[in-house]
This record gives sequence, structure tokens and C-alpha cells, in this order.
Amino acid sequence: MTRRRFAKLALSAAPALLAFVAPGVAHAAEPAQASCAALAKALTAQSAEVQARMVAPGKLDLPNSDWESAPGMNIAGQATQAANPGFCRVSFVLKPAAGSAIRTEVWLPAKGWNGKFLGLGNFGWGGSIPYGTMQTGLAQGYAVAANDTGHDDSMGHGGRFALGQPDKLDDYAGRANHLMTEQAKLLVQRFFGRAASHSYFIGCSLGGLQALIEAQRYPEDYDGIVAGAPPNPLANFNAAQMWPQWLLAQDPKRYIPPEGYAMVTRAAIEACAGPVGKAQGYIENPAACGFRPRQLLCKPGVTADCLTQAQVDFLDLIYRGPVDPASGRLIFPGPALGSESQLAMFASGKEFTNAADFFRYAAFQSAEWSPLKMDWSEDVAAAGAATGGRFEVKPDLDAFLRRGGKLLLYIGWNDYHHPGELMGWHDAVLANAKAGGIDAGSAVRLFALPGMDHCQGGPGCDTFDKLGVIDAWASGGAAPDFFVASKYADGRLLRQQLICAYPHIAVASFGKPGDGTGSSSCVFPGDARSERLGS
Repeated sequence: MTRRRFAKLALSAAPALLAFVAPGVAHAAEPAQASCAALAKALTAQSAEVQARMVAPGKLDLPNSDWESAPGMNIAGQATQAANPGFCRVSFVLKPAAGSAIRTEVWLPAKGWNGKFLGLGNFGWGGSIPYGTMQTGLAQGYAVAANDTGHDDSMGHGGRFALGQPDKLDDYAGRANHLMTEQAKLLVQRFFGRAASHSYFIGCSLGGLQALIEAQRYPEDYDGIVAGAPPNPLANFNAAQMWPQWLLAQDPKRYIPPEGYAMVTRAAIEACAGPVGKAQGYIENPAACGFRPRQLLCKPGVTADCLTQAQVDFLDLIYRGPVDPASGRLIFPGPALGSESQLAMFASGKEFTNAADFFRYAAFQSAEWSPLKMDWSEDVAAAGAATGGRFEVKPDLDAFLRRGGKLLLYIGWNDYHHPGELMGWHDAVLANAKAGGIDAGSAVRLFALPGMDHCQGGPGCDTFDKLGVIDAWASGGAAPDFFVASKYADGRLLRQQLICAYPHIAVASFGKPGDGTGSSSCVFPGDARSERLGS
């Protein structure tokens, strides 16, 4: 692999490091207010309950969305949500099939449109519109669209909506975002008098899978796509999430209390983290960590601050991930070392309903199905087949790449989803593209953030300007080989960190470990010569 050149960056905890400047865009003439009301007649016959009205600056009243308010979820890398500018708010319900009801909103800036369009993904089982994230994109000058995936979760979050509702499952599986995109582009054209110059899609978790679905099945929809922690294939990933519960049911002596996981994390950090990681509470490069749970095995007569043999075996099985007992094939890899803070929610002995609902309602259409009945040789493949492969994206993005599409993948090393799995998928995308005569080396990038949990949070730096990165790249700039991520608390910037594109990692040199000052370089992992690129 050709070694890319990286600049050594000084990390001075200055917010300016987060700024990405996209090529200039000539703003369209500002549309008249009357144009907003007229949009109610611009949609296709599939749309119902259409409303179009102007919203004054700072007057948007949004429902509370705690998961969107975290800095790590802010797509512009901001610590707090910006106030809304004035905009035309178009809401409607898409009904492509008899059982469909996709609540959709398109927000169009009244002034200062940057000439571009942004589509947004959902989280979990969907069921609601990510209004807070829409507001972030709007404040950055974008025309923005989002939807609820075709069902309303106000009566309860989960997959029950899919029971006996094939149209709603089709909408959830990708149709909702594609139709939303088509209608939104039509509204942009009508409101501004011209099409958007560039279109982007951003999502994490479910939204990350939605992003990959868009890239593969609807390659004409977007020019740049950001996919965070995509659970792909969904059946396999959900099975891995249910694996700890199933293991505990086989032997309750395996149970580890939450404080036990904290003990394991401390031991792993002590064994594998560098000075910065030890100061901040994470492992910089878990892939190179040689710690094993058996190192904490209780010695004869000792019962505190150690693990029993059953608990050691339990952790080994979780880290490995579930396998097909008939073939020995790994179904989905377990999490990385240092991610133990995520394990308690899956290994409490209680059902992780978010995962179980995929098998129960989407795949097997049976409210009686239980994870404890899982047949690991048959049920995972059967669930994928029952859902028609709609929740799996093969590493074939050739159509998207041939038209110049850019794909940015990101994931946290402290996620339950092991970044190594996404790295393998990334490599397969490049290999497939090469076999098809496509040089995708400058069209796909993957970033694994040390110490970040699922999409956000954790002890590592979790906040970066996803929108700025993909815009600068897809608008004609060079492929990003690094960016700077930040850590905020109560709106205050604590520190920043260089994040390097896979397969490189960042190595920091601090005056005082963990004080947020000094320099950082991208290096090849395990490079004993400490050969820094650009130093």
C-alpha cells in the first residue's frame, strides 16, 4: 500500500482546528415568502397531509431529543446547538404503498442557502424525525430532509410495528430515505430555482446502515455519504448483541457485576495504554493490546478484585463473538479490549430488546420468539433470508464509486461493534472496486476513534465536523487523511486529538501526558521505527 503523507499537527485545544473550508458557492437569489406556501402543491401524488410555512429565526420549538443534544452527535462538530435561522418548513406523509405512512420534513433556508442538500439518518428503530440534527444542518446553510422511517414510536420504541406490516418494513429498510430524497430534491429545485450542487447523507448506528443502503441501492441519490458504526449485516450484529444473554442463560455463574467490568477495563488500560490513554482512560490502539481476562483469574483463597474461571471463560466468549457451532464460522466479532463499559447492558441477564425485536418481529413475525431459543446454526441466516437481505450491504459500491461518490466511515474503539469488522468490510469494498477497474483509494476513508463509545461518548474525543469533512472532500478537495476530534463537557472544550485514516494511528507527544497540548503524528501501527509521516 502506498504510504500517504501526513502533516504533524500542533494540538493547542483551539476550536479553529475543527474548521474545514469548502469551495465557495454562489448563493441563489433569496426566494420570496410566498414561494414557501406554493410548495404545498409541488409534491407528487404519493404525498399527503402537506403543510408549508415559514419559521422565523430562533422560533423553532423542537421536541426534546437527548441523544441528539450530545456534542458527539452534532454533525457540525459543535458543543451546543445553534439557533435556527429563518426557513421554509415543509412537512408531509409519503404513502408509496397501502400500509405506508412516512412522516417527512424538508427545511429550506430563507436566506444564505449554500447551494447544497443534506439528508439525515435515524437511530435505533427510527420512529421519529431527528429534528435537532436537522437544525444543525440548517444552521450550516443546507437544505435538509429527514423522516421517521415510516412508523411512529410515540406508543413505544422497538420493532413491533413490523408485525404483519410488510409495507412498513419495506419503508424502514430503505424505501423511506430514497423517496424522501427524491421529494426533497424536487422541493429544492422549486424553492430556489435550481438543483443543489452537491447532496450528502449522514447517519450513525441505524443511520450508518441507512447510509450504506443509500450508497449501494440508490447510488444516484448522494455525492458524499457519512456512515457511522453501521450494524451490517443487521441480523448478525443483533445476534452478537444477544450473545451475552444467551451465554448467561446457559450458566448463570458467568455473571459479572458492573464493577467487575470496570476492573477489567482498568487492567486492560494498565497493560496496553500509552501515557495519554492512561491519563484519559482508554487504550489508544486496542488492536495491539495483548491483555487477556485470564490475567485476572482469582488465586486460591482470593475472591476480591479478580475473576472466577466461569467469568474468564465468559469474557473470552464475548470478545470472540458468536459462532455457528456446526461450521465454526464466526457470525460477528466481539468487541475490542477496553470497551467493557458497554458490556453491562448486554450481559445483565435481561433481554436486549432492541436486538431481539429484529428477529421477533421483522424476521420471524412471532411475538413469542425469545433469544433464549436461538439456534446459532440456523436462526441468524434464517433471519437474513426472511428479511430478503434488505438489512445487509455487500461490499460492492461500484455504481456509487463510478459516479464519483465519496464514502466516509467512522466508528469508536469503545463501541460494542469491533472496528476490525468495519475495517474488513472497508478492505473488501476497495478490493471489489479494484477488480472492477475502479481505483477507490481516494473515494473511501475509515476512521476509528480511540475511546469513543457507540457513535458518541466515552473517555475519548468524540466530536468532529462530519459535515465539513464530507463537504470539503466531495466538493473537490483531497481525500481526508486525518481530522481533529474534540472532547467537550458542559459546553467547555477539554482537549483535542488527531484522528488518522485507517490503517494509520495517531501517536501523541505531550509536554504533560493528557494535558491537551503538544503535537501528534499519524504512523503505521506497530511501526517499531516510529517512522512518522510528515515529521
